[in-house]
Amino acid sequence: MTISFSRYSRFFAALSLTSAALLTLSGCNNITKANVDKQSASQPSTILSTTTNSPAVKAVVGNYASEDYAKRAQGYDWVGVIIRADGNEQIDIKVRARSDVKKPTCQFDGKATLMGQDDAHGVIFQSKVNDSTAFFQFKDDMLTIDSQDKYALNYFCSGGATLVGEYQKLAGDLELS
Repeated sequence: MTISFSRYSRFFAALSLTSAALLTLSGCNNITKANVDKQSASQPSTILSTTTNSPAVKAVVGNYASEDYAKRAQGYDWVGVIIRADGNEQIDIKVRARSDVKKPTCQFDGKATLMGQDDAHGVIFQSKVNDSTAFFQFKDDMLTIDSQDKYALNYFCSGGATLVGEYQKLAGDLELS
């Protein structure tokens, strides 16, 4: 028995496959068809615009600091990370160590691109750093910086320090004194 598809059947099959692919690809950004329809009805240019920031970028923008930031008044060394939006799916990253007491131990300026987002991992950005890839994972007001090469992020620090670690999101501005 031979089954032949009419041109309408093929059209609906292709439409169904396209819709499934769209929902699969957008799954990392937690976008549902209802949200897309609702957003495109109210703001048709928002979805295709490159000047607006994705919800993932908006969620991670802010200031982060290492654990010892809370003890900076007692002279503890600390590292701060400033995250700013740089387009729809990219962030600008500035890492600065305390410089008021001694020479700063770490300094990094770079950009990272959105890899994906889900409930288990949070929002993950990646950046090419030297000959490796650095990962910036944002989850539950924490930023975790890591790399494929455990020494790649030592390059930006002195005295054996590294950018690798966890940073807590701050409620206010970062004091870079």
